[in-house]
Amino acid sequence: MERVLIFSLAYYPHVGGAEIAVKEITDRIRDIEFHMITMRFDPRDAEVEKLGNVIVHRVGKSASYLSKILFIPRAAWTARTLHRTYNFGAAWVVMTYMVLPLVLLRRLGVTLPYVLNLQDGDPFERVFKRWFIVPVRPLIISGFHNASVVQPLSNFLAQWARELGYKGTVNVIPQGVDLPHFQQEFSPAEIAAFKQTLNKKEGDVFLITTSRLVHKNAIDDAIRAMPLLPAHVQFVVYGTGTEERSLKSLARELGVENRVQFLGHIGHNDMPKYLRVCDIFIRPSRTEGFGSSFVEAMAAGLPVIATQEGGIADFLFDARRNPGKLATGWAVDKDAPEQIAAAVKDILDNPQRTQKIVDHAREMVMLHYDWGLVASRMRQEVFAPILHS
Repeated sequence: MERVLIFSLAYYPHVGGAEIAVKEITDRIRDIEFHMITMRFDPRDAEVEKLGNVIVHRVGKSASYLSKILFIPRAAWTARTLHRTYNFGAAWVVMTYMVLPLVLLRRLGVTLPYVLNLQDGDPFERVFKRWFIVPVRPLIISGFHNASVVQPLSNFLAQWARELGYKGTVNVIPQGVDLPHFQQEFSPAEIAAFKQTLNKKEGDVFLITTSRLVHKNAIDDAIRAMPLLPAHVQFVVYGTGTEERSLKSLARELGVENRVQFLGHIGHNDMPKYLRVCDIFIRPSRTEGFGSSFVEAMAAGLPVIATQEGGIADFLFDARRNPGKLATGWAVDKDAPEQIAAAVKDILDNPQRTQKIVDHAREMVMLHYDWGLVASRMRQEVFAPILHS
């Protein structure tokens, strides 16, 4: 059986979009044996275990800053040892910085063909030009140049590879959506219970976001739009992050603290039920590599308000801004709360047109973003060529 070694800083039970993507893809590719080297964030995490179709090898003992730095040489050394046993045919690098262990591995005498997966959400300058990245930037660039395939999630991220001088194959394959999960139906009793949990009353309109509370996701702009909207419009915020305290303070300053609910982290399993009882998804991101939350909301049948920054432009098309395409959402400029408010009002004032756009978005997601399709493309277009090279 062919074997692929994955490098990822985190994996289950410590999950985000990248980790979910790896599991969804590997669970659907049964003819490859996947191994992963990842960080051991908690001493209680097993050093070696099989999760789905991935044999996970954890290194380190904590999530400290020093452990994250040491993960790079530890991962390279562990890879060298594992390769002697398993003779991997290729490697899969998940996220830009994880190319560094591959660079060190080459210097340890192990050369594997590898796919470099780009799904960073931060701007190019933040990823490559921060002061502590500058010393290792030549190594990162070397990692790009030596990749067999660069697989970005969006056309926006594809430009990064070219900006760094990569001359090889760039294959844009997006994240997917678990369609049965996000399109599941709930009974009237379940819907009523979910509404009660959110204290949603008849006539209320609930905006919802599922976001890290960080500057790039611009939840502050959504809050700034709230005073411009009627009192029956409320905003449900699922997520945690460094800006949580300042966002709560902003809601108080604007006098909308009673209309903005900060409900903390929400598990992937629980997202569909809360999307189902809310009315509009909103995240006016200042930058975005792809944005799984948007296509998940589309799959769940919600109208989506977003910017067209970064990778969002690949799937969110606006009736006025993209006249040659079927509209799939409402686009706003970044840092434009008044446009957010106008988009909400447009959605509420035009229910028939809104439903058409929602239907177009859901059909697009079903045709292009199903995890089964994504996994098939990864198997045939990415892994097969480098395993058989």
